[in-house]
Amino acid sequence: MYSFTNDYSEGAHPRILNALMESNLKQADGYGEDRYSRQAMEVLKKRIGRNDIDIHFLSGGTQTNLIAISAFLRPHEAAIAANTGHILGHETGAIEATGHKVISVEVSDGKLNPSHLQAVLKDHPDEHMVKPKLVYISDSTELGTIYSKSELEHLSKFCKENKLFLYMDGARLGSALSSRENDLDLSDLATYLDAFYIGGTKNGALLGEALVICRDSLKEDFRYSLKQKGALLAKGRLLGIQFLELFRDNLYFDLASHANKMASLLREAITQAGLGFLSDSSTNQIFPILPNSLIADLKAGYSFSFWKKIDSDHSAIRLVTSWATPEEAVSSFITKLNNQ
Repeated sequence: MYSFTNDYSEGAHPRILNALMESNLKQADGYGEDRYSRQAMEVLKKRIGRNDIDIHFLSGGTQTNLIAISAFLRPHEAAIAANTGHILGHETGAIEATGHKVISVEVSDGKLNPSHLQAVLKDHPDEHMVKPKLVYISDSTELGTIYSKSELEHLSKFCKENKLFLYMDGARLGSALSSRENDLDLSDLATYLDAFYIGGTKNGALLGEALVICRDSLKEDFRYSLKQKGALLAKGRLLGIQFLELFRDNLYFDLASHANKMASLLREAITQAGLGFLSDSSTNQIFPILPNSLIADLKAGYSFSFWKKIDSDHSAIRLVTSWATPEEAVSSFITKLNNQ
């Protein structure tokens, strides 16, 4: 049984494990003030092209979203998210548990645009309702789609004009930036966003996300928020070492490119079989629409997520490839698909 259920089924890239082993008995300062974390921050600043950004290492995506969004917002302020957004449907109400409403916007492709935001602002005109303040987006989205530079620029312009924060969930940022359709780079994100994070958990690390805060007003006392919510790790070196290794050269993007390539092979085979997709994804998540009978047959040898019922005979499933997906597993799946 091979799993296409997610991109964190495997442990970590061997280089990361080696780096952790090599540093294991070397003493280091705690709480992210160690030399590895500081060096990783400098490497990332150089990659991003900004020395005036703050970088914090956290353990996971939900933790990062919860702490960042709750720290950035005042008590009466709310976040805006697509109806597919991770903070809306897959984080157990973490944002709401901090006292901040998540305003849902119905979208077809997982992406927000200025017209969506304008409608939200119109529906929340005064102090009798929560005040929309932070726009939550993800790249890639929960549907595997990505933002273009033009789309992000327009969102950023609208947010600045309307005094909204623009925050990006980057759990699968490596896959998005390595997509064949992508025209963004890390420096663009620091230009257009107030904050974003670079996901490691789903791209070769054992765990870890790197939160990048670009807006000065959001930087103050952020380590207090980390400590208060249990995210300031005594052994913070474990996160710093991993990001230092991922960005020492091009490993982070090489791993993401492999995941995308494996998804592309699946996508091409499914297309050639005359089958369609729920979304136009160019990343490592694809959502084929298959006959229910074929889905049942595929389940005998592979695990994957059921996504959505299309009609009485067809459903959409989610196939996710990872930095470690072997091409043999993809070829085997394609053979099974074609033999039905």
